[in-house]
Amino acid sequence: MSDATPTTMQAVVCHAPKDYRLERIGKPQARPLELVLRIGACGICASDCKCHSGAAMFWGGETPWVKAPVVPGHEFFGYVEQAGEGAEEHFGVKVGDKVIAEQIVPCEKCRFCKSGQYWMCEVHNIFGFQKDVAEGGMAQYMRIPRTGIVHKIPEAIPLEDCALIEPMSCAIHTVNRGDVQLDDVLVIAGAGTLGLCMVQVAHLKTPRKLVVIDMVDERLELARQFGADVVINPGREDAKAIIAGLTDGYGCDVYIETTGVPVGVTQGLELIRKLGRFVEFSVFGAETSADWSIIGDRKELDVRGAHLGPYCYPIAIDLFERGLITSKGIVTHSFGLDDYAEAFALADSTRSIKVLLTPDAQA
Repeated sequence: MSDATPTTMQAVVCHAPKDYRLERIGKPQARPLELVLRIGACGICASDCKCHSGAAMFWGGETPWVKAPVVPGHEFFGYVEQAGEGAEEHFGVKVGDKVIAEQIVPCEKCRFCKSGQYWMCEVHNIFGFQKDVAEGGMAQYMRIPRTGIVHKIPEAIPLEDCALIEPMSCAIHTVNRGDVQLDDVLVIAGAGTLGLCMVQVAHLKTPRKLVVIDMVDERLELARQFGADVVINPGREDAKAIIAGLTDGYGCDVYIETTGVPVGVTQGLELIRKLGRFVEFSVFGAETSADWSIIGDRKELDVRGAHLGPYCYPIAIDLFERGLITSKGIVTHSFGLDDYAEAFALADSTRSIKVLLTPDAQA
């Protein structure tokens, strides 16, 4: 009689830019203090698309960030399939639980990890980019190493919401970095997945005016449904004039950049008021430039970065469970692993917002 437990699985494997293949590889096994998850869904992030296309930040330099071949994917959730010795106690979960692991795998040894700033870990392994350390969720199963940060997900939260916990956690962190106040005029540039998540979070902060800028009307309409007071399509509207009209000519108090294109940066420097707060979230495919004298000499801006979703996963899970945020309208497409190429092409276009891969773990 053959062993019914599968020893191999299907996975999308990144070998090089534009060289992604669906392969059958060994199913991971949980070592002591490790988990193996059966993947429920894995989203395709804008950074996954940039990695796929060969963006220099992933593949350039003497030590490229991507350690191929590797299974991509960091926007995943799954079910505990196997727990290594001591892992249930270590992570506070049991076999069968629905869980998510944060996208970073901290080293626990660098100055940032030791000070609680784990999301800026100096080693900085991220699921889906470094083989054998943190392979990703575009597979039927994946391994969570000992230093992974795992959170349980209530059973009542539906699949699409579960798949959006990672980007929503990033959105929460970004909006928090903006220190949004009740009398602020807040501008969010970009209404993709992250921008639309930020709109929902920012709406809960009740700023005086919440403004969203994007070139796609359908996304702007969704932003309005999520609580935006004003939406602007800069392809046919004068964003600077509209913002000036809302602020007595001063400019917005907070500008969050999540377009991923250079014009999002230069536009923000123009729209923001003196002493304003500029929050940069995007992952850019190439270098961008701006007149830095605007930041210092002309406006004395407070420029803040936002990276990952530290300490925000429990908040995102709670907000989804309470129905205060949603994936509806954001998750637009779902594909099996067999159709990964179509999924990537769609994700890297304006014909979709969030595209999911939903592997059948029993195949």
